[in-house]
Amino acid sequence: MVPHLQHLTHGGNVNATDNNQQTALHWAAVKGSIAVADVLLQNGARVEAADLNGYRAVHIAAQYGQTAFLNHIVAKYHAEYDAPDNCGRSPLHWAAFKGFSDTIRLLLFRDAFQGKQDIEGCTPLHWAALRGNVEACMVLVHAGTKQELLVKDKAGNTPLKLASDKGHRQIALLLSKAERANSKRLFDKIHGGKMGEVGYAPILFCVIIVLIILFINSVLATPTLPKVTAIVGLWGWIGVSLGIGSLIMFYRCCSKDPGYIKKSRRLDGYEDTEDPLLNIELNNASVWTGNWDQLCPTCKIIRPVRSKHCPICKHCIEQFDHHCPWISNCVGKRNKWDFFVFICMGTLTSFIGAFVAVQRIWTAIPALSAGKTWIHLVIDHHPGIVAFLLLDALVLTSATTLTIIQATQIARNITTNEVSNAIRYRYLHGPEGRFRNPYNHGCRKNCTDFFIRGYTDDEIAWPPLQSVAS
Repeated sequence: MVPHLQHLTHGGNVNATDNNQQTALHWAAVKGSIAVADVLLQNGARVEAADLNGYRAVHIAAQYGQTAFLNHIVAKYHAEYDAPDNCGRSPLHWAAFKGFSDTIRLLLFRDAFQGKQDIEGCTPLHWAALRGNVEACMVLVHAGTKQELLVKDKAGNTPLKLASDKGHRQIALLLSKAERANSKRLFDKIHGGKMGEVGYAPILFCVIIVLIILFINSVLATPTLPKVTAIVGLWGWIGVSLGIGSLIMFYRCCSKDPGYIKKSRRLDGYEDTEDPLLNIELNNASVWTGNWDQLCPTCKIIRPVRSKHCPICKHCIEQFDHHCPWISNCVGKRNKWDFFVFICMGTLTSFIGAFVAVQRIWTAIPALSAGKTWIHLVIDHHPGIVAFLLLDALVLTSATTLTIIQATQIARNITTNEVSNAIRYRYLHGPEGRFRNPYNHGCRKNCTDFFIRGYTDDEIAWPPLQSVAS
């Protein structure tokens, strides 16, 4: 740094160019040197200086994936982040071409125009699909609209056709699914995931209703079985009550806000001198850990560490656990308690129902005629109970498995999303790179916080999150 300062103090030209018309700022962008850029720009360097190809510092930074550098010169020196080069390509084009997903997130977060076409008619999504950059395509698709999916280049190719022609099957599947989801045809909506907004909640609702009706008509009130005893009747109606309670909790899970993160007032209506990525408390561990994937280009927010954007709900969810199609909603910080109570009630209801049904059949065995196997006799004489037991066994198995998984995760203060993506999330890595959950305060405190307050805390137990991020 000292030689640079001495050169400038002796009258060095900060805008001097080489044979390619590149300035020192271009080379600082290659290395991502923010300190050098500050020295140059504070001494008169032109932030919009372009080389022979029309590349500015923002283009070079995007080409080399220097996200922090790009953000710095845009936020502090107001560099034009959507400027075209001589071929009409913006920094977003180059980030998509090179596959730098963090740079893409930053540019989309700053409202870079995703539908811009270069001289070949290609959008950033065209280039990402052509190069086979899966994560880049995912970010662009989730943050974009159906228009970007259908844009054709000058050769008549859509991003989907380019991906298919190049043999990028995963990208082709992603794009075709996105196209079908945005289609107006019902068949395409169902097979493309658009119906995922409705999910399987209506099916589960009908299953619960059918189970309750079958249990009352075919197990408790059927005339083909002996009269219900007081104890069995008590347990039976407890099961019915729990079933009705499950419907209430089911409605709460479906309709309750799972923890949608609303845009902070500090990020709304900022002026040129109040850049959102400069004003954010970057040292606040609950907000920022230095990961650019915390930027949500769709919601235009900086997500807290444990949150995630759900492409189905189209919101960022605090303490995102998973999107459950059976409740047609996400499970997050504000409705995880309701979800856990719901699956616990479902497990208990199914168990009581199965127990009462088996007891009723067992007491009816002496009254059955001989000559057939026990299974055939039950199927012939009590088909309603058989149907109930088959459906109930399916629900019991699923609910029990889900209850055990959720209970284990609650005891560890970890989410399904974190378990599935532990390798990707740096805050779940200890100093030696091994898995370590910094939010685990011990089983007792984790469970107490969850069942008393309704959610677990984001307070870090070990180690300091800043040291993990670094």
